[in-house]
Amino acid sequence: MLRTRVGYAGGTTPSPTYHDLGDHSEALEIDFDPTVTSYAALVDVFFQSHNPCSSPWSRQYRSAAFPRDAQQRAALEAGAARAGATRGKEVRTALEDFTGFTLAEDYHQKYRLRHVGAAAREFEGMFPTTEAFVGSVAVTKANAIAAGYGTTRELRDELGRLGLSESAQRALRDAAR
Repeated sequence: MLRTRVGYAGGTTPSPTYHDLGDHSEALEIDFDPTVTSYAALVDVFFQSHNPCSSPWSRQYRSAAFPRDAQQRAALEAGAARAGATRGKEVRTALEDFTGFTLAEDYHQKYRLRHVGAAAREFEGMFPTTEAFVGSVAVTKANAIAAGYGTTRELRDELGRLGLSESAQRALRDAAR
């Protein structure tokens, strides 16, 4: 995975915000290298990382995916069928054509990393604009580490490559526990 960004998708309200979402849903946009990870593999992670069979309790927090083309739609439909068969239930994840993505407010981006002060401050110094900060592969990896994703080996291998001081690396290791 190269980059993740949080925002809003699936609605018609112009310029949605967290406090004025209109008919949008909260969404995650993922940029990935298809030579490293297939879209189908991402679809499997998506369906395994939440319960796609539960009824949404609000449009804001519903399970939805927004394919950008026929191939992505086919991969999502196949993934939904596998998830339904595995769970023995109907999948309720909405599959809607991609019509756009609105980036969420700055304070929502890289939320877990922002709670690791030393690392967040160093990255903000390296990537002083929101676009650079959110677009950074290193910041995306650090956010995943702060959230506790990945193995101990991945943490060890990646942490030193992020360009952070020893104290910021230590703060990220502590957050990952």
